[in-house]
Amino acid sequence: MAKQALAEQVLRFIGDHQLLSGHQILLVAVSGGPDSVCLLHILVSLKDKLGVKLHVAHLDHQLRGTDSEADADYVSQLAQRLNIPATVERRDVRAFKAQHHVSLEEAAREVRYTFLAQVASSIGAGRVAVGHTVDDQVETILMHLIRGAGTKGLGGLKPSTVWRSEQNSLTIVRPLLEVSRQETVDYCHSHQLAPCLDVSNLSLSPLRNRIRHHLLPLLQGYNLRISEALLRTARITADDLAYLDGEVARLWGEVAQQQGRAVILDKERFLKLPPALKRNLLRAGIERLLGNLKDIETRHIEEIMSILNKPAGKKITLPMGLVFSVEYDRYLLAPDAAALSPLPPLEGELKLKIPGETLLPGWRITATIINRGQMAEKGKREGANAPSETMTPLDTGSMKGRSPFINYSSPSPLKERGTEGVRLIDNLLTAYLDLDKAGSELVVRCRQSGDRFQPLGMSQPKKLGEFMIDAKIPHSWRRQVPIVCSPQHILWVVGWRIDERVKVTDNTKQILCLKFKRG
Repeated sequence: MAKQALAEQVLRFIGDHQLLSGHQILLVAVSGGPDSVCLLHILVSLKDKLGVKLHVAHLDHQLRGTDSEADADYVSQLAQRLNIPATVERRDVRAFKAQHHVSLEEAAREVRYTFLAQVASSIGAGRVAVGHTVDDQVETILMHLIRGAGTKGLGGLKPSTVWRSEQNSLTIVRPLLEVSRQETVDYCHSHQLAPCLDVSNLSLSPLRNRIRHHLLPLLQGYNLRISEALLRTARITADDLAYLDGEVARLWGEVAQQQGRAVILDKERFLKLPPALKRNLLRAGIERLLGNLKDIETRHIEEIMSILNKPAGKKITLPMGLVFSVEYDRYLLAPDAAALSPLPPLEGELKLKIPGETLLPGWRITATIINRGQMAEKGKREGANAPSETMTPLDTGSMKGRSPFINYSSPSPLKERGTEGVRLIDNLLTAYLDLDKAGSELVVRCRQSGDRFQPLGMSQPKKLGEFMIDAKIPHSWRRQVPIVCSPQHILWVVGWRIDERVKVTDNTKQILCLKFKRG
């Protein structure tokens, strides 16, 4: 291809994919090899047409001794000759590998992109251009296929992507993605640029190099145009994925929402979706939480798909500490499912002051003793919501197994919960108990193994764990539900049900009113 034709091809590609629209400063990652040197030289020739100022970045990974130093010197001199400012630094990739327990390739990639993100931020560059070619695209598709990356992997490299870490983010553009590696070599030769030779590219240790030097030549023995076939597959896959991404964006608010460091999926709506949309919604949710999908493999998504119809409480542990949990009416993606509970953590056992006020982390508990006269007066003031002599089913701890922490009335729980996820209705966290039956030596604690109580309306005790399952209390909440106990037995599962044996009856002389309030 003629020199000018290659530059025009790159210019068209940049315009077709809007790689630099609205960005005045462009960072160019230059390793010193033919691809990145060709990229820099072409961008220098196009910078006036593109309306950008260029800045070169080069990182010495300290992996090849004097060869690495020679590459850094070459890039510095090239940038100076082209009158382009440059940032050249050294970083210890091996130390990063040892500290983070990753492969050398992964360590080099993370260190390099972190460096590029920091340089881009320091100079006000919106994007960084890298020298990936069509050969890199073919190798990437095969590498993803070998690793089982699924449909997403078959799409290969995109003209523009966003790299994220916990502290940094970076938009990466690939202007040479339709240019071959041989074309970059020929371009450099014709312009007497004399790029560096990275001998590590000849090593068969990295998977990419084995694909380049062994697998591709082998596949060409079956199909001389294997590269074209793979690129065609990538284009078709990318079109399909673009459609699915649009559907995910359209459905997100109806089926899924992000709440802090968690993503909640409406179980009923999610199960009605086609498998392809389920998988893409899962990937979208994970990407929102982790920033990228680099550690998420197809097997992780398929493991999640395999438990969608399992009972509540089933979990899948994902990379980076993420957990997918099955709950009663929703699925949860979060580092800690308990973090979404409206109930504060509850540890140990605390004696309640009766009458009086007791404080424990996250709760303020008020205990009041009411006699018949006070009960009648309260009834006149507050009407049907107040305790009365015949109020047995009206204690707010019963609610027939329902909890004030959840808005059951909503036809679409996910939509109605909004960003809170669940509601805490303080005025429902009140229970009225027969004082003589309950006694005044009461404690509040979390559930314990072997706990049993007799829920209001039942003739026999049952295991507390079974009650919590029947009441559909999310598994991650259960150890945070306050339990009010006497020396004899449980009196109240706060927010759900009191014990039948301490209910208010016509014979009740004094009522113990317990009120829990967040704070």
